[in-house]
Amino acid sequence: MTSSEPLPPTAADRTAPTGPATPHDPADSRRWIALAIVMTAAFMDLVDVTIVNIAIPSITRDTGASFTSIQWITAGYALAFAAGLITGGRLGDIYGRKRLFLIGIGGFTLASALCGFAANPEMLVASRILQGGTAALMVPQVLSIVHATFPAHERGKVFGLFGAIVGLGAVSGPLLGALLTEWNLFGLEWRPIFLINLPVGIAGLLLGRKFISESKAPKALRLDLTGVALVTLGLLMLLYPLTRGRELDWPLWGHVSMAASLPVFAALVVFERRKAQRDGSPLIELSLFRMKSFAAGTAVQLAFGIALGIFFLVWTLYLQTGLGWSALRAGSTGIPFSIAVSCAAGISVQKLVPRFGRKVLQAGALLMIAGLLLYIWEAGRYGLDISPWQMALPLVVMGAGMGLIVAPLTDTVLSGVPKEHSGSASGLINTVQQMGTALGLGLVSVVFFGSVSDRLPPEAMGAAFVDAFQQSLWWVTGVLTVIFLVMFALPARPQVHLEDGGDGTDPVQAQDDASAKEPVLTS
Repeated sequence: MTSSEPLPPTAADRTAPTGPATPHDPADSRRWIALAIVMTAAFMDLVDVTIVNIAIPSITRDTGASFTSIQWITAGYALAFAAGLITGGRLGDIYGRKRLFLIGIGGFTLASALCGFAANPEMLVASRILQGGTAALMVPQVLSIVHATFPAHERGKVFGLFGAIVGLGAVSGPLLGALLTEWNLFGLEWRPIFLINLPVGIAGLLLGRKFISESKAPKALRLDLTGVALVTLGLLMLLYPLTRGRELDWPLWGHVSMAASLPVFAALVVFERRKAQRDGSPLIELSLFRMKSFAAGTAVQLAFGIALGIFFLVWTLYLQTGLGWSALRAGSTGIPFSIAVSCAAGISVQKLVPRFGRKVLQAGALLMIAGLLLYIWEAGRYGLDISPWQMALPLVVMGAGMGLIVAPLTDTVLSGVPKEHSGSASGLINTVQQMGTALGLGLVSVVFFGSVSDRLPPEAMGAAFVDAFQQSLWWVTGVLTVIFLVMFALPARPQVHLEDGGDGTDPVQAQDDASAKEPVLTS
């Protein structure tokens, strides 16, 4: 039997996931409370990714952290998070998504406390790495729990809410970080940006134990330790040089490491195919990529992560360093963007996608391109005298476009995935986007700092940053153009999704046999 052939269904495959209530039981009103819990955890992670950047000057003053330590405070989280996502998703499939979610949120809360009470930069770096690792256990379970708890006809609404949370979290981090740092609560300076996670995490832990129903892969799986080692090694070989490349002046070993990551990923694919043939328990379910929607969707996720990785870092540098704005002024400038993302995400899945299909996602890409072009024009037109209200229009247009993409894209990628592979699929989606973001951050050194000389006099720095900002936005525009074209490979209309989902069949074969079962349209 080859890895691409569907495994024959067994009695265990048809067993519903364990828990106090059947996950798809519409009478189980607890699922909405569970949704609020996992969405809050997802928001907490999204905010924590960006909240630190605003507080870096305060951290440096208070702890005397070196530039290398500051790099690791931000990069350590991202590296541990990206490297552990696929493994975290598969662990949820094997041992239970509720169990792994609770372990993850508990560890994340503990790591946040260690960050907030860090006595020196070394302790803060170690705590941030622990925080990223525990987030990798928590975050993949969010989409998996949604996928296993809600019936197909309700997931459109749920993913719409998820898209709104993503949009809100994207720009809430800098604003929240600015407020907490400037308020200097109890004289703690930067520490509240981490300590604020404690009450949220403890509440999530207690409520999650009560309201989240347990679910796991119906078929018994085993953890693929060799796959874990290969995927972790490959991601670190790719992402570590990107994270530290500019700081180290792009050494030769970094280029060698990134190039050598490709054979490691190739070895991973070969091993995972053999693992699937041998015992049906691979870390990465490669059969998922035979689904056109999943393969195209993950490609869009990768490119979208690159675009966002470039834009948000460059935008922060432009506002705070180029224009000289305070952290609070820069953070509040993103409010129109956040509102636009949340509103557009809320209506895209429920109202627009069922009627217009993938055209909604493509319209989102075109809107983002239009907003970027308007921003490029305004940055050149007003220069250093540009004001927050003049930025509002391009940010609203861009935010509306992003909202049209993020919510239905997640639904598109996961709509045809059987429940027994939802953890693996969720981990893959998150990992691909994190890889894209890391690639985007690495490209900032080329597209932004490549046009800013290190020897510029202070009076010329502002104008140079404006020019570099405009050049970077042209790169983002090019990436979004590629995204628009790749979206033609997505399904033209919402997919037919099988309600039982967990019968152990191959996802492609399940779609072929859809006519023999009761279909439910994902909306």
